[in-house]
Amino acid sequence: MKSISIKDVAAAAGVSPKTVSRVINGESHVRPGIRDTVLRVVAELDYRPNPFARSLSSSRSYLLGLLLDDPGSGYAADVQLGALLRSRVRSYHLVVEPVDLTIPGWINDVEGSIRALRLDGAILTPPLCDNIKLLEMLDLAALPYVRISPRGDADRSGMVEMDDVAAASDMTRHLIELGHRTIGFIKGDPNHSASRKRLDGFLATMAAAGLAVDDRHVLEGDFSFRSALGPAAALLEQGNRPTAIFASNDDMALGVLVTAMKHGIAVPEKLSVVGFDDAPTARVGWPPLTTIRQPKADMAAAAIDILVDPHYRVSVTDAGFRRMLPYELIVRESSGPPNG
Repeated sequence: MKSISIKDVAAAAGVSPKTVSRVINGESHVRPGIRDTVLRVVAELDYRPNPFARSLSSSRSYLLGLLLDDPGSGYAADVQLGALLRSRVRSYHLVVEPVDLTIPGWINDVEGSIRALRLDGAILTPPLCDNIKLLEMLDLAALPYVRISPRGDADRSGMVEMDDVAAASDMTRHLIELGHRTIGFIKGDPNHSASRKRLDGFLATMAAAGLAVDDRHVLEGDFSFRSALGPAAALLEQGNRPTAIFASNDDMALGVLVTAMKHGIAVPEKLSVVGFDDAPTARVGWPPLTTIRQPKADMAAAAIDILVDPHYRVSVTDAGFRRMLPYELIVRESSGPPNG
């Protein structure tokens, strides 16, 4: 097959090869409409510049790093896909770097990888986006980075997030409107900023509706399927058990579904179960989960766009480098009125 050249892209987009080069390299002085057209043609033709030749002709490596604490999770899979596809469109290559905070000397391993790869920038996901040791190392290395869903410190870097508090509030309101008054909640990993935000949204909405929350109905998980099994059993074995359980992510919600099945409790007839994320498993489990669709792939893509913007390196605090993406409440068969 004939390889696609920059001239082919220019001809299809109706612009000059120099304009295509400017768009691919993230340079300014290109009108947004033309930039969008060029990027669309690049994707349609699957044009891929030679990264070795590009790196020789500039000080860039055209490599971006995606740092993840759990690359095997459903969340990580969606983030990787979004970052990979957008990197390809922007003619960069993506390197996924697992970071295990439990390993002694992990910070030295990350620093060594960054220097060896000559990364042009990095994307940090929770909880790495809030790890001070990692952030300080990247600052000292003068490596640009963008954080996804950080806890705070907004002036430190560009960021992409969604409103976890509002999303959790909407989900809680959905259960209340169905008629539920006693709702259990399983928290996520305390090291993830989203865990606290989702709990806050739940508690605030319950309070606004005049509904008390029993401390025994709010239990700890860590976002994993297994971590929800104990809390779910504890909630379902209580004398005053909840008629609905809101798990902080879909993996834990699936753990609740399995536990309910073991206890012979029908969902949603005798118990509503809802999650958060809209992971692929939310659609294939039974019953399919009511959940919050978090735009994980879109968030990663937006982070790539920020990172390759030529102005980002000199103005990380610019308001244009703060992105709040929309979420969506997805109602499926796992939620219904209490007692059928």
